[in-house]
Amino acid sequence: MTTNPSTAPAIAFLGTGRMGAPMAANLARGGFAVRVWNRTASRAAPLATDGAAIAGSPAEAVKNAGIVITMLADGPATEQAATGPDGFLADAPGLIWVQMATIGMSWTARLADTAARHGMTFVDAPVSGSQGPAQAGQLTILASGPDQVRDVLAPVFGALGRATVWLGPAGRGTRAKLVLNSWLVDLTEATAETLAFARQLGLDPAAIADLLQSTPLGSPYAAQKAGLMLAGDFTPAFALKHALKDAELTLTRALLPRWRRAAADGHAEDDLAAIYTTT
Repeated sequence: MTTNPSTAPAIAFLGTGRMGAPMAANLARGGFAVRVWNRTASRAAPLATDGAAIAGSPAEAVKNAGIVITMLADGPATEQAATGPDGFLADAPGLIWVQMATIGMSWTARLADTAARHGMTFVDAPVSGSQGPAQAGQLTILASGPDQVRDVLAPVFGALGRATVWLGPAGRGTRAKLVLNSWLVDLTEATAETLAFARQLGLDPAAIADLLQSTPLGSPYAAQKAGLMLAGDFTPAFALKHALKDAELTLTRALLPRWRRAAADGHAEDDLAAIYTTT
């Protein structure tokens, strides 16, 4: 039986950055009891207007909570929130830990082991989607973990995304996310190289982008990124620094030097479409 927000366990949400803040806001607006924490407190404070309580530490955030969601920058930051001073593991027994950041397979396995040793139920549930879908509650949740928590988490995931795919034991969600990320970064790279190649051949890259869009070869995502690249509009939907971190978790190695160069040239905070500047 699916749990209603009004009767669902209280949620501690740790990490209110570009993705975490709108996710936590959607939960609070959806009627869940939410307590948020962020290492930079000023990024969590605005969520009070959405109905979330602001915690001063991870340990404070999980008090009386039944679910803790982590959406932090990487594996070390997530582990620090769990095991560091004022970490949430002190009140861990019985908690459902939903790890939703993209941190790679080794860190996922490490945190799952930590959760098991502290009597927690670990759910590996990274998301597919950028800031826009996060704000609109239209993410895809790549969930993996014990079957017995699915009903409890169904309304939580329902407030965050348009679809939840359960993939089996914890760890498979992260593996699926790495596959999707590999596709995303390769597609973005191919788009940038295609436009640059057209330019080198004396063709109008915009005309080539239109041509691709009119054929089965042009995916909607590639067409969107091509438009941003040609317009020089790098307003971040998925910041290059985060895309670069995710690319380093995949098998996509050949593109990394140029992506790192784009980040070093001042585009780290820009959308990953900014890699076009180095072609």
